[in-house]
Amino acid sequence: MPGYKRALFLYNGNAGNDNMEQKLSQTLPVLAKDIKELIVLGTYSIEEAQEACLEYGEGIDLLVILGGDGTVHACINTISKLNRRPVIGILPGGTSNDFSRTLEMPQNLNQAAEALMNGREKPVDVGKLEECYFLNFWGIGLVTETSFNIDKDQKSRLGVLSYFISALKTINQADPFTFQMTIDGKVVEEEAIMVLVMNGKFLGTRQIPIESIDPGDGLLDVLVIKNSNLTLFKELMNLDQPWAETESFQELSYTRGEKIEVTTSPPQQVDMDGEINYETPSTIEVIPNHLTFLHA
Repeated sequence: MPGYKRALFLYNGNAGNDNMEQKLSQTLPVLAKDIKELIVLGTYSIEEAQEACLEYGEGIDLLVILGGDGTVHACINTISKLNRRPVIGILPGGTSNDFSRTLEMPQNLNQAAEALMNGREKPVDVGKLEECYFLNFWGIGLVTETSFNIDKDQKSRLGVLSYFISALKTINQADPFTFQMTIDGKVVEEEAIMVLVMNGKFLGTRQIPIESIDPGDGLLDVLVIKNSNLTLFKELMNLDQPWAETESFQELSYTRGEKIEVTTSPPQQVDMDGEINYETPSTIEVIPNHLTFLHA
C-alpha cells in the first residue's frame, strides 16, 4: 500500500452508538500505525459528512469512511465534485455494506482495517444523474418499493434480514410499468417491474449473478426484470452460465452501456444507492475511473 501522510477518518456517529467505541477500537489503532497524520471526525447527519468532505477533501491523501452505504453515498457525492480527490477506503459499518463487498473488503471491522492498510488502489467508475453520483446502483420499480417498505425499527433489530422481509412483502405487490430506454443510441421499449443500472456487484448483501460486472470497466450494467415468477428465478440462476442463451430469456434482459436514457409511464421514483430523491425521466452517464478506492 502506498504511504499516506494525511488522512481523514470519518464515522457515522448515529450508526450503532451503543457499540461505536468498540468499532473505533477495532479500526483506529490499525490505521494509526501507517498514517502520519490521522484526523478523526464523527458526523451526525448527511450534511455534516458532506461538509467534512468539502473542508478536508482536497487537503488529504486518504479518506476512510466507517459507515454504511448511505454514508458512503453522501461522501462520494461531495468528493466526486472536487478537482483533487483523495483515495477512499471503506470500513463496513452499516447494514448491507454493498459497495465494500464489491471491493472484496472483509465484513469484520478489524480485518477490514488490516485489508485497507495492505490493499491496492483501484480506479472506479461512478454513475451520474444530473448533479448526483452513485457508486452501486440506480434503480426503479421493485427496488424502490422495497426501500419504502423497510420498517426502520425492524431494520435496527434484524439488520440485513429486514431487506429480505421487505422484498418478500413487495414482490407480490409489484406493479408493472412501461418504459422506453435508449442505451448508447439503441432504443428498447418494454414493460417491467424493475430496472437496475449497476456499477457494483451486490444488492442487499446478495451478489447479482453477473460475473462481467466490473466497477472499473467504463460501462454500466443494465438489468431489466419483466415479471416475478418461477421463470424469472430460473433465468437469474442461469444468467451467467456459458450455455445460457440470454436472447431467448422471457422475464429478464441484460445489456451494458455508457449512456442510458429512461422514460416511464407512469413516472417512477428513483433509488440511487438506497437514497430516493429523483423520479423518471432520467439520463444516466458513466464517468470512467473517476474515483480511486482501496481494494482488498
